Amino acid sequence: MSTPPVSRPLAHRSADEILDALDPDQRDVAVALRGPVCVLAGAGTGKTRAITHRIAYGVRTGVYVPTSVLAVTFTARAAGEMRTRLRELGATGVQARTFHAAALRQLGYFWPKVVGGAPPRILEHKAPVVAESARRLGVGVDRVAVRDLSSEVEWAKVSLVTAEDYERACVAKGRPAPAGFDHRTVARLITAYEEVKTERSVIDFEDVLLMLGDMLASNHTIAETVRSQYRHFVVDEYQDVSPLQQFVLDQWLGGREELCVVGDPSQTIYSFTGATPHHLLSFKKTHPDAQVIRLVRDYRSTPQVVGLANKLLATKGVRRSGSHPALELVAQRPSGPPVAYTTYDDDEAEAKGIATKVGRLVAAGTAPSEIAVLYRTNAQSEGFEAALADAGIAYLVRGGERFFVRREVRDAIV
Repeated sequence: MSTPPVSRPLAHRSADEILDALDPDQRDVAVALRGPVCVLAGAGTGKTRAITHRIAYGVRTGVYVPTSVLAVTFTARAAGEMRTRLRELGATGVQARTFHAAALRQLGYFWPKVVGGAPPRILEHKAPVVAESARRLGVGVDRVAVRDLSSEVEWAKVSLVTAEDYERACVAKGRPAPAGFDHRTVARLITAYEEVKTERSVIDFEDVLLMLGDMLASNHTIAETVRSQYRHFVVDEYQDVSPLQQFVLDQWLGGREELCVVGDPSQTIYSFTGATPHHLLSFKKTHPDAQVIRLVRDYRSTPQVVGLANKLLATKGVRRSGSHPALELVAQRPSGPPVAYTTYDDDEAEAKGIATKVGRLVAAGTAPSEIAVLYRTNAQSEGFEAALADAGIAYLVRGGERFFVRREVRDAIV
C-alpha cells in the first residue's frame, strides 16, 4: 500500500509550487514582478493572497532581495496578517507596515542625523490641543464641536491644505465647514493648532508623514539612502490613499516605477478623512506602461449576494469616471438562499424585528454561532444588544466591548 504524499511546508515550496496555489488571475499578479502594476481587486477575490505570493515568488526566483521590498497597507492588523503570510511563504526580511509605521521608523532613524536629539513626542489625540486653540481664539466649543474640528484639522493636513489655502480649497471643493463655524474661523483655528503643538513640542500623526516627506524631498543624501534600501513597493488598499500618503510614496520612489498598487475604487471608505480613489483611477495615465490586472473571482459570498452587489454598483452609479468601471465579480461559492429585504419604521423596530428573526432561527435548530448581525457603526450596537437581551438571546460583540460595559456608557449611567 502506497503512503499518501506529504504536503511540503509553505516556506519550503519551490517557485512553481507557489504559483500552483493561485487561480489564473492571481497567478497573473504573482508573475508580474516588474512595475508598474495595477491590480483591481474586488471584495473576496484573494488580493492579499495574490500580492503575498507575488512577493514570495519574486524572492524565490531571485528577482527581489527580501530586505529591498516594502509592502504598505492601512491598518496594523492588515500589516500583521501580511507579515504572517510572507513568513509562512519563506519571504522573511520583507517589510510589511502601515504608512505611518514605516514613516515613523524612518523619521526616528534620520531625525538625530538631520535635526539632532530625539524626535518630538507624538500627540495621541488632537482634541486637547484643538480645545486649547479654540479657547485662545475665543471660540466657544463643546465636546462635539472639538471632535468635528479635530476631524477637519486632520482632513486639511492629509489633503495638503494649509491654513492659508483652507478657505479657498473648501470653496473649490464645495466642502462646508463644520456645523456652527465658517471657513475663516476654521482656518484661524488650524493656525492656532500648529502654534500650540509647537509650544508643547509635540507632533501629530500627520506630521510624521509630512516631516518625512519634506526630509526626503529636501535632503538628497537621506533620500538616496532610503531609495537604495527599498527598491520594490507594494501598496494595498490604494483606493484609500490620501494626497499626503501619495506625497510620501512619491518620495520613496524617487521617480522609479517598481510599484504594485492594489485596490478597488468601489471600496473607498476613508473619503471623509481625505482619501481619494483618484490615484488608483489615474494610475494608468500616470504610468502609461502599467500592467492592469483584474481579480474578479469572489470566494467570499454566494452567487445571490455577489449578484446583488454587482447590480447595486451598476445601478447606484458607482462606475467611476476614468478608465476603470466598477468590477463585476463572479461568485465561486455554491448557491445560497435569496437575499431578502425588510423595511422598518425606525431603529427600535428594526432591532426588535432582527431579534425576533434570530429567535426563530435558533428555535428551528440553527446554531447561534452561525448567525451574525452586521451594523455600520459601533453606536448602533446598543439597540440590537438591548433587543437580543430582552428576547433572552445570548450574543457576542465582535471587535469591541458590549455597549453597556463600555466605560463612557457606565459613567453616563452613573
